[in-house]
Formats: sequence, C-alpha cells, structure tokens
Amino acid sequence: MQRRTYLITGATGKTGVHTIRQLLDQGHAVRAFVHQQDERSEALREAGAEIVEGDLLEHDDVIRAMQGVDGAYLCYPVRPGYIQAAAYFADAARRANVGVVVEMSQISAREDSQSHAARDHWIAERVLDWSGVPVVHIRPTFFSEWLVFPWVRDQIVRDGVITLPYGEGRHAPIAAEDQARLIAAVLTQPEGRIGKTVTLCGPVEMTQQQIADEIGATLGRTVTYQPSSLDDYRKHLEHYKLPEFMIQHFVAIAVDHQNGIFAGADGVIGEITGRAPQTVREFVEANRAAFE
Repeated sequence: MQRRTYLITGATGKTGVHTIRQLLDQGHAVRAFVHQQDERSEALREAGAEIVEGDLLEHDDVIRAMQGVDGAYLCYPVRPGYIQAAAYFADAARRANVGVVVEMSQISAREDSQSHAARDHWIAERVLDWSGVPVVHIRPTFFSEWLVFPWVRDQIVRDGVITLPYGEGRHAPIAAEDQARLIAAVLTQPEGRIGKTVTLCGPVEMTQQQIADEIGATLGRTVTYQPSSLDDYRKHLEHYKLPEFMIQHFVAIAVDHQNGIFAGADGVIGEITGRAPQTVREFVEANRAAFE
C-alpha cells in the first residue's frame, strides 16, 4: 500500500475523529484541521495525526493546510459561511493538485430548500463542481448521534419520550463511525467515484415510534414518540439556546422529514466497506451511558 497524506477538516467532530483513526490505522499520514487546540486535538496528536489550527473562512489558513496532501475531507458545521468556505477549499485544492475532495453535504440539500443551511450546501456542491476539483459529495440522512443531542436525549432520559415534529416520516439513522469508514474508503480509493453524489443511510428505515421502540427495548424501559408542532419544536430548541441559523434549519428539515426527504436505507456502505452500518439498537447499546 502506498502511504498518502490526507487533510481532514471538522477533525474533532463526529465523522472527523473516526475518519482520522481509519486512515491512521491503514498507515496513512493525516493532517487534522482544527479551529482550536484542546484535549480533543491532543488525543488526535497522540494517535499520530499532525494538528493544524485554522479557520475554514480564512483563505490563507486553508491554502497552508492543503499543501502537500493527496486527498481532503470537507466538513462544515451548521452555521453561516459555508459557500465561502467551499470556495476557499476548492481554490486551495486546485492549487495543491489534490486527487480527491470528499464533501460532507446533507440529504436535504437542494436549490428550493426552505432551510438556509441546506440551500447553502446545495450551492457549495455546485461551487466545488464548477471548480473542476475531483470531488465526491456525500449526503447523509439524520445521524444516529441525533439521539444523544441534549434536546432529544434529555426527554428520553427524563420522560421516556421522543418529541419531534416529524409526523409519520421515516429515515434510517446512520452512525458517524459508519460514515467515516466510507469516507476513508472514498479518499483512499476514489477511482470510479469522482463526480458522484452518494446518499448515506443506516440499514433499516424507521418511523419515530419504531426508533423509540428500539431505544426502549435496548434500555429495558418504555419510550414513546409524541409528535409536536413546529412552533413547540422551535420553542424547545430556543430553550437550549441554539443559534437562530441552526434552529431555522432544524425546523425546516422537520418538514422535509414529514415529506419523505430523509427516507431511504443503506445501499453503499456495506458494499464499499465490507461491513454493514450499525442498527439503532447497536448504536444505543454502544452509547448506553448517554441514556443513563
């Protein structure tokens, strides 16, 4: 195997951490791009990653980080500025003659989305396409990690309920660790995948009540789904002091979920990586402490 160097942004985030460990385990060099150095970046350094501190909205930082890498993973949080960040990233990748960019988009990305973040993702995809950089877009459905976000987990732990305005919509939760295996595989073996958009889902499409049932069966308690209104959901998110940009996105994609935008089940992760993504029950079991 030829040893290569990969730049991973969002390095201390959900997919970044696992992607870095996948690449290091395969013997590759990893440059971890972090916004600030802390105990999370130190853990990556101890694992063998090179740490580069910077800001995706600073062109010079991105150019510096991209120098000498063979492939790069672009992951941006739910906040304003992604179109600018994607343009900077595309320019830096062109300058460095990078062989592949894997871009973390979202399943709701489209030009007429009511979510500002989802629409930004759609435009960012186009910017990368227009740049001529060899790119693969990945569009995950809701992460399994959604279940341990405080605004979801707290109600499960305290009241035994999932309260979301998702109606009877269905999706197959996908764990970050499983996405990372695919990201690493595409970075190291991009042949035949450049220019493609890949939808990432878990193994089983489920309603919110079915997800609640799986959580309850794993934890040995009753968990139910209680649909909420969009207005109540907004108030709930505001209680957690989330930024307005994020709240607007979460409310808009709740409607998308009702309308089937997040539906689908895995058709690529098991095939490409040789291992099927984990089920909701497996995810909850692995993260049991978060629900105690």
